[in-house]
Amino acid sequence: MTDPKMLTPELHALLFITAATLLMWVPYVLARIVKRGLLGAMANPGPNDAPLPAWADRAKQAHLNGIENLAIFAPVVLIAAAIGLSTHATAIWAWTYATARLVHYVVYTAGIPIVRTLAFVVGFVATLSIITALIPHAM
Repeated sequence: MTDPKMLTPELHALLFITAATLLMWVPYVLARIVKRGLLGAMANPGPNDAPLPAWADRAKQAHLNGIENLAIFAPVVLIAAAIGLSTHATAIWAWTYATARLVHYVVYTAGIPIVRTLAFVVGFVATLSIITALIPHAM
């Protein structure tokens, strides 16, 4: 059992990747501002808008994918924290997830497909591994 006033390593990883995900919109919005101007970036998208660079579209997709995966990872880590489960293995998996998601965002934005898929799979395996550690406590 961990001290309830202290963040576990898993919660630190969750806080880190949540903050990173919070900021992932900045590059593609800056690309919109550069391409369409400040007012154009704040307007509703329209059919006559100048297209964004491919990397900006990929950054937006990577951000959305990060949000989708965070919606699964976060409750898993919060459940572990709620029952006091924090082991060396779960800490490693939580930080592996956070690292994999950052790598995923960067390589997706850069347009590197195979590494992107590998990073996604590593994040998936990390989340699944924490879930596996929780299963004995759910019985």
